[in-house]
Amino acid sequence: MNNQRIENIYLFLISILPLSIIIGPSISLSNILLIVLFFFSNLKFAEINIQNKKIFYLLILLYIYLIFNSFISIDYKEGIFRNLGFVRFIILFLAINFYFYISENNQKFFNIWSIIILILVFDSFFEFFFGKNLLGYGDDLYNNRIVSFFRDEPIVGAYLLGFKFIIVGYFFEKLYKKDQGSKIFLFLILFIFVSCIIITGERSNGIKAIVGLMLFLFLNNKISFKVKISIFVLSLILTGSIVTNSNYLKARYGQQLFTQLLDNSQRDQFIENNLYLKLYKSGLAVFKDYPIFGVGNKNYRVITTQNIETKKNNNYLLNTHPHQIYIEFLSEHGIVGSIILLAIFFFLIFKNLKEIILSRNSIQLGCFIYLVLNFIPILPSGSFFNDFSSTLFWINLSIMYACNKSTNIFSK
Repeated sequence: MNNQRIENIYLFLISILPLSIIIGPSISLSNILLIVLFFFSNLKFAEINIQNKKIFYLLILLYIYLIFNSFISIDYKEGIFRNLGFVRFIILFLAINFYFYISENNQKFFNIWSIIILILVFDSFFEFFFGKNLLGYGDDLYNNRIVSFFRDEPIVGAYLLGFKFIIVGYFFEKLYKKDQGSKIFLFLILFIFVSCIIITGERSNGIKAIVGLMLFLFLNNKISFKVKISIFVLSLILTGSIVTNSNYLKARYGQQLFTQLLDNSQRDQFIENNLYLKLYKSGLAVFKDYPIFGVGNKNYRVITTQNIETKKNNNYLLNTHPHQIYIEFLSEHGIVGSIILLAIFFFLIFKNLKEIILSRNSIQLGCFIYLVLNFIPILPSGSFFNDFSSTLFWINLSIMYACNKSTNIFSK
């Protein structure tokens, strides 16, 4: 198979990644496995020479730890397939880095990603204004939160957050040095993405979108300080206008959150009855009972299910996970595992911070910001190791390394 054909197949498989996630977990998994298999099947046609071996060894160490975690779990059968299957993300990381290394036009797929994401953004706004999306989906199970093409799952905000800064960074790379109209278009796109995440009603992701906007403006040295302040203030004003003109959003971001926290008469009741705070308390209770290695990856649900019969701890709350990344790590991996995981992930994310800022690569900066947002304390989050969250995380981590020749693990 010649190099051009290899490059084209890589291009196709990577291009449909965002679409495969929308279609469903099985399609997303199949797409990643195809990339993995294609990468392995073509190793003999190319000279694979990993220059940054430290990163590769660190990823192997991460995988070894997860396998170890399976065998010390409360129920190893529950998490063994998740942990064994984690190797696909390591190989996806290698495959995306390799694609950028061998391809001269390695950013072509961003055009297709942009189209997919912008269609989803339009569909989300359509559902917000008309109650149903373009395909007739609209769900009342989650208090009228936007579901768009995800049908019955309110994860549009999390999905958009996963691609928002990649796409915005790509547009910055292409358009920022052009005319004034192009710059206005860039800032309009940035505002539209933030607004779309806000209207989904996913409060945690809405807050992350605003924090991410601040980081993108602050760390992006292509934008003057005066323009940064103007964009941020204008974005807050326009976003505030959207929220205040929607009874639904006012209820989500005002009455259901800030009003209850600020009102002394409601604060105690809010703290006592809030589901997320109960889950945090439950996760910390599990950590207290299993402080060294935790209960094992994906085993929070096991121990809380068992507690229904044994009534071992009244603070345990039955759920799939504690809904906060640090508490999830502590409850399922204990203090030892949490230190290992956080040390590895923080090293991978922050290792090239100086290069990211100095290189003025907006795509790389966008990926970096998304990765950092995953580790904001206190805010609720999805399960870090589930397929959806892991896929978004590793796509961003892979591109953050791959899109810059100075950090691509195959480059000298």
